Amino acid sequence: MIKSPMQNTIESKTRNIPRASGVYIMKDKNGRVIYVGKARDLKNRLRNYFGGTDSRFMIPFLVSKIHDLDYIITDTEKEALILENNLIKEHRPRYNVIFRDDKAYFNIRINMTDTFPRFQLVRRAKKDGARYFGPYPSSASAKETLHFIQQIFPLRTCGDKELKSRKRPCLEYQIRRCLAPCVDLIDSEAYRRLAKDGMAFLIGRENKLIADLRSKMNSAAEHLNFEEAAVVRDRIAAIENTLEKQRIVSMSFKDQDVFGLYRQGNLTQICALYIRKGKLIGSKAFPLFKVGIDTSEILSSLLKQYYDGDVFIPQKIVVSEDIEDEAVIEEWLTEKKGKAVSISVPIRGQGRGLIRIAQRNAENICKTKAMTESNAEEAIMMLAEHLHLRNLPERIECFDISNIGGQYAVGSMVTFVAGVPWKQDYKRFKIKTVVGADDYGMMYEVLKRRYKNSENLPDLIVVDGGKGQLGVAVSVLNDTGIEGIDVVGLAKGEKEDRVYRPRRKDHVQISKWPAAMFLLQRIRDEAHRFAVSYHRKLKEKGDFQSVMDEIPGIGKDRKNALLTFFGDIKKIRNAGVEALQQVEGIGTHTAEKIYAFFKIVDSLKS
Repeated sequence: MIKSPMQNTIESKTRNIPRASGVYIMKDKNGRVIYVGKARDLKNRLRNYFGGTDSRFMIPFLVSKIHDLDYIITDTEKEALILENNLIKEHRPRYNVIFRDDKAYFNIRINMTDTFPRFQLVRRAKKDGARYFGPYPSSASAKETLHFIQQIFPLRTCGDKELKSRKRPCLEYQIRRCLAPCVDLIDSEAYRRLAKDGMAFLIGRENKLIADLRSKMNSAAEHLNFEEAAVVRDRIAAIENTLEKQRIVSMSFKDQDVFGLYRQGNLTQICALYIRKGKLIGSKAFPLFKVGIDTSEILSSLLKQYYDGDVFIPQKIVVSEDIEDEAVIEEWLTEKKGKAVSISVPIRGQGRGLIRIAQRNAENICKTKAMTESNAEEAIMMLAEHLHLRNLPERIECFDISNIGGQYAVGSMVTFVAGVPWKQDYKRFKIKTVVGADDYGMMYEVLKRRYKNSENLPDLIVVDGGKGQLGVAVSVLNDTGIEGIDVVGLAKGEKEDRVYRPRRKDHVQISKWPAAMFLLQRIRDEAHRFAVSYHRKLKEKGDFQSVMDEIPGIGKDRKNALLTFFGDIKKIRNAGVEALQQVEGIGTHTAEKIYAFFKIVDSLKS
């Protein structure tokens, strides 16, 4: 049998490869990296690939795609693991498991060197002398924690500039969410004690914190400071109520991450449970992905990629089955954490119970996603059938108009592909040719601007409105010479929404088929949201310009400078003289004039 030059090249490389730890890089005929792997013994691993002794079912398929092979030798298996991670991040090979979860996780930050420290959410921890808590398993859990902290420990939430420029307490003080350090209603020492109590809660010293708070409450009561005692009492009750909601799920009281998998064919869904000090504090669903490799390899890829990011590494990681490179991953994580980290596969007891919980959650998430996709496909089929469309509406474009009496008039176009939003093709239009409240004229302008070049045409056009808007859409298609596209109008009715088709007198009762109706409503509502958000943006900018026009001596350049610096008119209204002076071109006299103007406006409103 005559071998191809490609086969001879690969065989030559595998014959001469050393018995050493390292990383191998497989490429296709176009030179693209399609798979990256690591091995303790490169020669043995690659012999298994090309000698037919690797029993994994995807290996023959992968080998058939390989046209070139490179490798990099490392001193240790741990170095190979780190290199493998970096190469996967760089090349994102097609046949590796890629967990597309590159965002940074939220941390809660407080800088105790500030005179009046505050808790704030940040994406990344820095070496700036501040104290960071986290990272949290999800943005929701971080925001929920911060919200609780701000309710129970009423520290400031405003920025440093606002703190320095404020002359009177804000709304946060009025609703007892802040003690107004900005106007010296609390001294720095008392404020710092409150900040330290908040830190004690985040660290997990709840019992000591509650004991200290009880002591403060009793002391305040003994000195007849009943109002202060009542505030501390409510703080204790809120903390105890939060702690009661956290269920004890592990008596080992170790920090653990538990990973459960659910597989359906080539689809894999992973769910992680986060256990801290024996309590289940949250979970995370990873993106559903499709790859035909062993569960053991999926778990290995998950752990290496997930913990390579900016996440908390627990003492114990619990998985459902053994991993080939478990020992080297443990060594790598131990070095990263600075403390011993273990990976375990529980057979019975609480550990196995936690795995079952994670697996059930993964199964539920997978089936819910599949159901959603199935419903979208079913809804598309129903639309085609019951609206008697010429084409299956795989790509749908929907249009809406937003204005107030013709002012700040805008149009929006949203695109759905296969029943889901396709946001890169969203468009928004500022009305240019229509004067006054002419919705039909505005719809004509928007549709004409979209379809004048007949590019990337949809299968179905949906307009928000009844027969009138539908007639406008048909006119635009006729005027532009476009044929073969279906058009419908979706109008709100008193009891149910109505769908109109061209050349049909009565509306179609699409409500008989809820899945189809829901899809149309979802698309229409998204178009409405997109139009209204653009309309509000233009209106806010217009309101800002008109209000600022009333202040003598404020020209176009200064207006633009103020808007650029503060972002919106609300912040300018609330800014003090010192903050206004920081804007380029705004001196002391002008800042005082702007500040006085808005105070007069506010007093007239009240």
